[in-house]
Amino acid sequence: MNFPDIHTNFWDAVIAVPLIVLLTQIFKLFPIPRKYFPTIATIIGFIISIFFSHRGNLSAGIFMGGFYGSAAVGLYSSLKTAWLAHRKKRNSS
Repeated sequence: MNFPDIHTNFWDAVIAVPLIVLLTQIFKLFPIPRKYFPTIATIIGFIISIFFSHRGNLSAGIFMGGFYGSAAVGLYSSLKTAWLAHRKKRNSS
């Protein structure tokens, strides 16, 4: 079995992951339980990866789609944690 050639580029880090975070935030306008948002981010990551960034290479699209979704969830989580810590520190001073 041959493994796919996967190239990480500017698109991956600067456009795809923030776009997934933004689209996931838009889904928060609908009455969806919060526990489903990581799954929504992963599905959006698969869609972007399979149909746009790795079009024509399904195995690379699936592989990188998981990374896109996971990176978006991690980015949101770290930004939220840092923001809440900053607010707590500022309010306690």
